[in-house]
Order: sequence, then structure tokens, then C-alpha cells
Amino acid sequence: MAQTDQDATNVYKKRVLETSEVDFLSSYYSQNGDNAAVTGGNGTEELTDATATFVVSMPMNDDDVLTIDAGISAYTSASSSNINPFDDGSADPFQASSGASSSDLWANLTGSYSHSSDDRNTIWSTKISISSEYDYFSVGVGGSYSKLFNEKNTELSVNANVYLDTWNPIYPFELRPFEAGGNGLNNRLFTTKTITGNANYNPSFQRFSNQGRNSYSLGFGFSQILDKNVQGLLTVDFIKQQGLLSTPFQRVYFADVADSFIDSFQLADAIEQLPDSRFKVAFGGRLNWYLNERLTMRSFYRYYFDDWGINSHTASIEFPVKITDKFTLYPSYRFYNQTSADYFNPYEVALSTDEFYTSDYDLSEYTANQFGFGVTYTDIFAKPHIWKLGLKSIDLKFYKYDRDTTFGSSIVTTGFKFVMD
Repeated sequence: MAQTDQDATNVYKKRVLETSEVDFLSSYYSQNGDNAAVTGGNGTEELTDATATFVVSMPMNDDDVLTIDAGISAYTSASSSNINPFDDGSADPFQASSGASSSDLWANLTGSYSHSSDDRNTIWSTKISISSEYDYFSVGVGGSYSKLFNEKNTELSVNANVYLDTWNPIYPFELRPFEAGGNGLNNRLFTTKTITGNANYNPSFQRFSNQGRNSYSLGFGFSQILDKNVQGLLTVDFIKQQGLLSTPFQRVYFADVADSFIDSFQLADAIEQLPDSRFKVAFGGRLNWYLNERLTMRSFYRYYFDDWGINSHTASIEFPVKITDKFTLYPSYRFYNQTSADYFNPYEVALSTDEFYTSDYDLSEYTANQFGFGVTYTDIFAKPHIWKLGLKSIDLKFYKYDRDTTFGSSIVTTGFKFVMD
């Protein structure tokens, strides 16, 4: 009798994820500009980057999903190649060098695990990640918790992440002989090449003693279905960073120091110096409006500020247009504007008496516009097959980004989603 009563209370429960899914994502990115931070705000920003990522999501049971995300990125950079611009030919901030820093690989591995309650009103997840590049190594841990109310019309969420980074600092080549114990102008660089301008080149250089950087983030979200066709989301995020926040290979040139050159390349007066802490706050809002069976509007706004003096506004809008049962178009536009950081100075404006200084134009005042267009193919039945994988969707998107400085970039992304038979 007890067994019969227990069976009678069993209720069918839909699995969170019916079958394993495999995503293959790739992108190709290119940029250019004339304000490279590696060369003190005056030099080429040319860079290309290609990425490939595999994401595998596996249902462990009705309620739990394990996701493995593995990615690799390969770039070539005319800008970072000028960490050592003297290794071949004539040095020039607007020409790429062939040094080891002209290209690199970045690799990342992330594992996450999520659990949903029987009524699907509570969801928690946890994750751990590892990433590595030639000059840094990072370990991250994080988690999130979501609670749905009001017949799933209201959702509250919280998420937290910690990233512990270790730098392997790389410094401008011409500064290395001037660290404590170095041989200064007796170094081979200066005995085999001629210094023009100020021949008594004698910068003050000291390596960073702190090679770690820790980042802590805490975010809150509130989502509400406002109408059968309208959903809104509000978010607030707090980020605290501590440690080495300067980029060791980014040069700075001072207005009150005489210029020294080798070939057409100006020798660094110093490296970027920024505070060892930074606190960031961002408030965001999203509104999705299902206009009709063919057209949806997705809008977003975010206000950001930090204790380095930057304030920014981001606004974007996207209009997915369903043209057939399987094809959807995605035109989009994004606007961005920010004020300058307190420590930013263009090329040869900072003074040697300043405590902090940078010529990184990512920290300057600027306005940017981005236009995008994409197309998605979706087959909910996943009829096309590759081995035991059914093709569920294909995404192809292109974005063109321009600042009101000389900087511009473009990116093409592709995505293929497969389901396991």
C-alpha cells in the first residue's frame, strides 16, 4: 500500500537538457589605428585575431547539466611586436617588427555545473576556469543562484566570480639595460646603434615588484515579464581589482624630457604607471518586446563608472526579423561614450613628476559606434547530420566598430550547434 501511494505522487518532470549539445564557435577579428599604447600613444594598432571554441553541454540527470568550454585564440600584432622594435631593419612605431611578441596563443578551459530544483524555480551553478597566455596565467572560480517567483514571471539572481592572475611582465626592450644592476648605455643595443636627439638617454626604470592581479565581481539581476509580449531586466554589477593593473610593456613619453631616438623609433621615457586598485560599478537595463510573429525588439542600456574617473554610457538595439520558419535576420546598432581616466595623457603630455600616467587610448575620452548584421538558420528537428550529431542551428554575424579617434575594427563570428542522437 505504501509503495502504491508513493507511485501515485510521482509527477512527470521535463529534463533541463534533453540530450547533449555541442557548439562550435569561431571568429576572425581585425583592427587598426594610430594610437598604440605600446608605443606611447603614437604608432600602429594593427592586430588580427582568430579564435575557435568548443562548448559541450551534457545532462547528468533530469536536473543537472555539466558544461565544458575549451577555446584557443591566435593573434598577430604589429603593435605588440614593437615591445622590441630593434630586432630587424629600421625601427619605426608605424611598422611591425618580427620579434617574438608579434604573435601569441591564448588558451582557456572552463567547466561549469548547474542544478535545477524539481519545480524549476531554483537554479544554482558553479564554475572553474583556467587561461594562459605568454605573459599571464589566470585561475577563476564563480557561481550563481536564481530564484523564480510569481508563476515564473519574476526572477531574482545573484552571481559572483573571483579571478586570480599572475603576470610574467615583459618590458620595453630599450629600458631593460637601465634596471638596477644593468649596464645602461654600454648595452649592445646602444653600442651598435646610434642615438639621435638627446644622446644622453638615461631613463629611470624599475621592474614591478607585484606580479599578481586579483579581480572580484558581484552581480544582481531582477527580471520581470511585464506583458505576454514584453520582458524587462535590471542588473547591477560591482567589480574590485587589486594588484598589477598597469601593463608593463606600454610606454609613456613625457613633455619635460628631451626626446631620444634610434632610427625613427622614440626611446621610452617610462612605462605606464597606474594605481594598484580599481573599483567599478555598472547599472544596466534590458527590454525585449515581441512585436509580432516576425519581428522582435531587443534593447539595452548601461551606465558605468569607476574610481579612475571614467564614466560611460552604452546603448544598443537589435531587431531580429524572422523571414521564414528557419531563417532569422539580426540587424543591430550599439552606441558607446566614455570620459577620460584621470591618469590618461596623449603622446608627450604627461610630466615626469606625475605619480600615475598612461597613454592607453582605451582609457581616453571617446565615442564609438558599432553596426552589425547577422543571419541564423534553425532546424528544431536537427535533420542534417554529421556522424551522430544533428545540426540544430547555424549563426553568422558581422560587426563594424569605429571610434572618433583613428581606431576601427571588424569581426566575423560563426556558430554551429549540434545535438547528440
